[in-house]
Amino acid sequence: MRFLLTGLVLLFVACSNSSSEFLDETEISSESSSSEVSIESSSSEISIEPSLEMEGMIAVHGDVVTLGSNDAKYRPSERPAMKVRLDYDYFLGIHEVTCGEYRKLAKKAKLKDFGKCENDSLPLSDVSYYDAVLFANAKSKSESKDTAYTYNGVEYDSEGHCTNLDAFMFHPETDAYRLPTEAEWVHAASQGWNPEKFSWNASNSQYHAHTVCSAGTDTLGFCDLAGNVKEWVNDWAGVFFDTTVTNYLGAPDGGDLNERVLKGGYFSEKASEMNVVARGDDYTVEASSRAERIGFRLAYGHIPSPIWLDATGHAKKSIITPLANMESLKAYTGTYKTILAFRNDISGDLAYIDYNDGGMAVTEIEDTLEVYHPDISPDGMLVAFCTKPEGIAGKSALYVRDLNPEGSHLVKLNVKSAAIPRWRVLKNGDTVIVYVTDAGSNKDESAFSATSTWQVKFANGKFGTPKKLFDGAFHGGISEDNTLAVTGARLLRARIANSGSSLTEKARNTIWYDSEQACNASLAQDGSKRTAFLDFGGKPGRKFAGESYATHERILIADSNGKLIQTIKAPAGYTFDHSEWASDGATSNLVATLTNVDGAHKKIVLASPSDSSILELAEGEELWHPCLWVKKVNTSSSETSSVSNIPDIPNSSNSSDSSNIPESSNTSDTPDSSNTSGSSDIPDSTNTSDPTDTDEEIFKLDPDSAGIYYNSSGASPNALEYRYKLELLWQYRDSINVVIFGSSRALRGVAPIEFDKPVFAVNMAISATVINAHSPLFYNYVLPHCKKLKAIVLSLDLDRSSNDGKNNKNMFYEAYKSYPGHVYDMNHNYWKDYFPPKLASMTYEAPGRRDMAENFRPTRGFKSNMAHGWGEPVISDDSCWMDKRKSSFRKNFDLFVELLKTCKEKNIYVIGVLFPMNPKYAETGAYGYAGLRRSEVPAVIQEIADLQKTYPNFILMDENKMGNHDYTDDMADDYNHLSQTGAVQMTHRIDSLLKTLNINFGD
Repeated sequence: MRFLLTGLVLLFVACSNSSSEFLDETEISSESSSSEVSIESSSSEISIEPSLEMEGMIAVHGDVVTLGSNDAKYRPSERPAMKVRLDYDYFLGIHEVTCGEYRKLAKKAKLKDFGKCENDSLPLSDVSYYDAVLFANAKSKSESKDTAYTYNGVEYDSEGHCTNLDAFMFHPETDAYRLPTEAEWVHAASQGWNPEKFSWNASNSQYHAHTVCSAGTDTLGFCDLAGNVKEWVNDWAGVFFDTTVTNYLGAPDGGDLNERVLKGGYFSEKASEMNVVARGDDYTVEASSRAERIGFRLAYGHIPSPIWLDATGHAKKSIITPLANMESLKAYTGTYKTILAFRNDISGDLAYIDYNDGGMAVTEIEDTLEVYHPDISPDGMLVAFCTKPEGIAGKSALYVRDLNPEGSHLVKLNVKSAAIPRWRVLKNGDTVIVYVTDAGSNKDESAFSATSTWQVKFANGKFGTPKKLFDGAFHGGISEDNTLAVTGARLLRARIANSGSSLTEKARNTIWYDSEQACNASLAQDGSKRTAFLDFGGKPGRKFAGESYATHERILIADSNGKLIQTIKAPAGYTFDHSEWASDGATSNLVATLTNVDGAHKKIVLASPSDSSILELAEGEELWHPCLWVKKVNTSSSETSSVSNIPDIPNSSNSSDSSNIPESSNTSDTPDSSNTSGSSDIPDSTNTSDPTDTDEEIFKLDPDSAGIYYNSSGASPNALEYRYKLELLWQYRDSINVVIFGSSRALRGVAPIEFDKPVFAVNMAISATVINAHSPLFYNYVLPHCKKLKAIVLSLDLDRSSNDGKNNKNMFYEAYKSYPGHVYDMNHNYWKDYFPPKLASMTYEAPGRRDMAENFRPTRGFKSNMAHGWGEPVISDDSCWMDKRKSSFRKNFDLFVELLKTCKEKNIYVIGVLFPMNPKYAETGAYGYAGLRRSEVPAVIQEIADLQKTYPNFILMDENKMGNHDYTDDMADDYNHLSQTGAVQMTHRIDSLLKTLNINFGD
């Protein structure tokens, strides 16, 4: 009965989309006499009964809590202070989830058993955010409750930890077990906060976790909110603002960094350093991150009227959640180069997801303009839209703007009325927009004849002179050969050119589908001249499908003569709306919205005509008019030419001229790799000379593998850094003469563009790694391909040498197998025998993330940081680790010696740098961040220094001097890293050292 009612409603409004045309936008901010703006919900609902009891949990009553701080000593992500009003009650676990609790439930729920705990009373640790989510869902199911999290698929690493949940969504409206929000956690923790009295910390823990609650309970009865292990909370790491927010849930999505929030101190942290403000770790925390110091506790209860804050401080009462990652989408489209644009009908704004950007973030271009029927330009750089939807008569304006977060360069077409824009590329190469004068009902013949179809050239950010094509509003599209045009707004009409003619010369108009009601007509742009449309359960459709169906329950597809050839059924409980073809010029899919039984456009999906499968792309409250841009296949001969559109190598002087390297999104003219899907056979390995044009035509890289060093599905935390480092390597391999290797100290401590000519350096350092990670990078990539290499600069991280490489920080231990590009390189002997030049451009245009590209491309791999001072020293590990893990240290030491030997044979200098750290480490028993007894360090440094006798190509550069260095507070980002100013000083000193070696960099 509900479907029948929905069908009747859609009969009147589905093809007009007029339901929100007359709705007023409601502002959710109120004025304040101070600089503080209150962003509040109108709800005063209490989510649980205060008298209700739940085993192992404490009921917490809602109140006002402060997140962050105004104190400059905290990180920028922890400032300013922001107030959150919780107008509901909730439950929070007394202690962190224990190994015993996990194991007991894991057997019943078939969860992965990590098996690392020494006893069941210890907090479960070394878990990812997704591991915690799966446990929360399992606990809800074990008590016959609904779940707070939904997903379509699970991905695990080799140790059984969950690294990704496909189509992941959090449902705050559900009464279920879940992770606490940051505000809930801080609210509970701050009331009884006393780490000095109630925590396992660096002074009493012996640097390991202890039985839960063995350090005592706070005044509310909670254990270990401070100390023992850090804890996952539910939120994306949003930005704080000087405001008050009711029922705050963090950021609406992961943004550029996909960053999550951790709270509480842990066993290696000083009690004096623990606070409720800190919200992260030493490195960016993603949902797939895990460490021995990370665990979680559960919360219970739904959150009424939640509010999210985006990066600009705008409040969101509902969010749009991406459901498919770029790998899932590529399985349908054949390329990573896809962008989804659509109308957020709640705000009336244009929203989009750039899948090639990797972060799966939804960007919304906020504007006062109404946005209907967005269409993305052929190069993926612009978006056209109109201000009136299909089915609504009247004047409409047509605009074009840049497809970026600012929606810059907004241009209006100066005509009386223009609706439903569609981009086209003409045979002469001109890019034009086809539009109609009115998109209202086409049922009345005379009214339809009074409308017309036009096109206008768009170039250099400007419209040309509009040109009328023919009478009738054929806004469903025009075929590439100009012989067919369609429209559907009550009737499915077609304009068909006479034989040997075109639509603008001799053509006839006809009505298809037996004059039954139809809408959302869209003509495929793949040469097939198929028309997809929606109907109202009409007789021709019922006959073709062999059954009755509800309004819009099926997408119907007709051939070039209007004959039905296929139908795709909507998922159970939904109907389609706003269907459009999405084509790369060779293959096509259909993007559409899904409407539930209440008439809400809740999801955007992609339907495959090849097998009728459905891929969910996004979910929200009201999502309209999706357009999926797919990079067009170009079959011209230039596709097999060598690289020509990668940015030129910038000036290697110490100026910032290199900042003019364009972003990946600005290289749309670079030949696309998606058509080179032929043989991946490599030429005779004895051919090491530069390829001729003929060689290049013969050798075709696999676009599904070549240069794909990153994906968004369960990515290693440092995969993005590796992806851009290899891009820089391929781009500059013929010019590089100095390479920087090392951990985040080198990444943030040596700036390549600060070297004087003729040095041309690239920073290949990666966060949280030591030499066991750099060795594969050096031997397989740098050494074979950087023929002019004269010196390498390597951070000697003595306090990190216990790292044995068996973790997800080391891409070349196990994680590389998840990325096609690394496996592809390995299978082709890392291109040591033959280097295909096109690999550079394919890597440049491969999936990545805009923020990382903006950081690394102009700086050649250097990560710049503002100065925040040395602060207080942090020790994350037992300084006695050498006693237990000396073999790991020796293994890394031996790898270093092997590196020196290889470089000596190749006449390559090695500058080993002991980077400066917080001078206050001198007041502790540890050398640095990861421990190592200070008493052991002189002997270790001497052993390294003695290598200079055997290997004269090695120079030890001790810039730390056991803390007695000259790197001041303004040269430090934190206790462990240099700021931009410090990096400049470090780089200049290395540069000066290189000059004393009389290296001929011109060879």
